[in-house]
Amino acid sequence: MSEIRALLFDTFGTLVDWRTGVITQLEEWGRARNISADWPSLVLAWRRDHVPALAKVRTGQREWAVLDELQAETMRQLAPQFGLSTLSDDTLDYLARMWHELPAWPDTVEGLARLRTRYLVAPLSNGHVALLMQMARAAGMTFDAVFGSDVFRQYKPDPKTYLGAVALLGCTPAEVLFVASHPSDLEAAAACGLRTCFVSRPLEYGAGVVEQPPAEGDFDLMVGDLLELATVMGCEALQHI
Repeated sequence: MSEIRALLFDTFGTLVDWRTGVITQLEEWGRARNISADWPSLVLAWRRDHVPALAKVRTGQREWAVLDELQAETMRQLAPQFGLSTLSDDTLDYLARMWHELPAWPDTVEGLARLRTRYLVAPLSNGHVALLMQMARAAGMTFDAVFGSDVFRQYKPDPKTYLGAVALLGCTPAEVLFVASHPSDLEAAAACGLRTCFVSRPLEYGAGVVEQPPAEGDFDLMVGDLLELATVMGCEALQHI
């Protein structure tokens, strides 16, 4: 890892707990309007169904759209399946923006701060820049740059995203470590020449639910959280006053 100059991070699931964050906001929204639904199942379906929506943009089957638009469209299709009445465009936009404010995992903020003492640190996300800036402020995360999908007008795992961020950092692919909790994302980054680190997030989809387990040795590093990564990368613990 001695040649590493910068770290790029997947965001949803890797840095923030989207499941807990969106469920909590939907529960509050529902209580205020006397609406009840199986919010955990709805959130899981929402997360899974946005993947094919991203793929349609990535493959040119539909025109470019930021994540907010895609999330609103997906919720419009899902709502009737969960007993929700027809939702207005304004309501769908409001619900989509719930993905802007999500809680960081307990190790995220300190881990990023430690890593920034030695390396450039930035998210590389399928969220757009406005979403990522709001998320960072809400969760207390600090970055050196923000790479959203709208910077490249493309979604991961298209190579334009990984290589585009590397170029904007002024690095070569081998000088950048991509950190994610999703093996497929890491595999795409590795195919572009980036170094890779798998970080375990066993609660991302809820207790006992593992979407895509990694295979031992598939990546350059495998860590339990960002504090462990900071230690591995030679970043000392911060002095708390």
